[in-house]
Amino acid sequence: MALACVGLTIALLAYTYFGYPILLGVLARLFPVRWSEADIDVPSPITVCLPVYNGGSYLPAKIASLLAQDYPARSIEILIYCDGCTDDTESIARAVAASEEARGRVRVLVSPERRGKPTALNTMAAAATGELLLMNDVRQPLNPGAFRALARAMRDERVGCATGNLVLDGPAGSGVYWRYENWMRAQESAFRGVVGMTGPLAMMRRADFVPLPADLILDDVWIPMRLALQGKRVAFVAEAEARDAAFEDDREFKRKARTLAGNYQLFGLLPALLSPISNPIWFETISHKVMRLCAPWLMLILAAASIAAALSSTGTVATAMWILLVGQAAFYAAALAGPRGGRLAGVARTFVVLNAAAVVGLGRHLTGRQRVTW
Repeated sequence: MALACVGLTIALLAYTYFGYPILLGVLARLFPVRWSEADIDVPSPITVCLPVYNGGSYLPAKIASLLAQDYPARSIEILIYCDGCTDDTESIARAVAASEEARGRVRVLVSPERRGKPTALNTMAAAATGELLLMNDVRQPLNPGAFRALARAMRDERVGCATGNLVLDGPAGSGVYWRYENWMRAQESAFRGVVGMTGPLAMMRRADFVPLPADLILDDVWIPMRLALQGKRVAFVAEAEARDAAFEDDREFKRKARTLAGNYQLFGLLPALLSPISNPIWFETISHKVMRLCAPWLMLILAAASIAAALSSTGTVATAMWILLVGQAAFYAAALAGPRGGRLAGVARTFVVLNAAAVVGLGRHLTGRQRVTW
């Protein structure tokens, strides 16, 4: 029994982190989606939705990147929502809105209380005039061609959401993880559609926007997955870039714990995502999202089953189980050492940290301790 459990958990973990990406890459090449590549002859009006909480230090660079887009200025409206800010965000935003370059193109909306991103997006979507809504965050500046690349993808009526490419700079292990994640998103897009969108850079039609639940944690998954349930595709647009620094593991843990708590909430809000009948990208949802939530528990089961199998077996099988146990111990020791043990040890630490965050995220979801404010 213990030996069978070892084999099953290894197979499931291998599928989650290696088998699914490989299979996805094969499917993307055998059955690629042919997206419309029509260029933009008449640019669609875009409303930029920029929610900010105490982001005054990032705001000037962010607004500069929005104003520098390779897109007609008359077709861009920028809404800045100050969510109960206690720093100088509001004064900086108003100074930008009054500047010669931005005059008439930037509007500042202010909430005296901190209400969270869902309320911010609902308020901005209601105030927007553009045909397209650009969802983004304050910390990441955009490359000049981002608007045009996303708007071009939205010309295809099958596309409900076009998500951009978050590029993380720096040596932190989260940067390696994100490159792996982005590769999978590109393959999902080439096959049937991405499971989720990049929060700092994504575009959708204003006509498709539905008010978000006020307590929603993951707008960047809820929005695209609602559209997927309606049969619309989520396209990954690598040419549209937002840049940020890769977080160190401690900060990445906090971010990921929130994200994974939001995943649990999401499946409660949209249970149809778990149905192969209702969800056109059910295979991708289970493989990419659900299996990741199961991974930390599979790792614990593998450790326990390996010990049981090593103690109950004899001969070659027992030797193999002890080697497997030593391998697991070495992996966790490398994770404990982190970047001090070299690049591979740093990646191992990030892997363990992200899986630990899944456990914490479940606890926060079950106890209702995950706050909606970001």
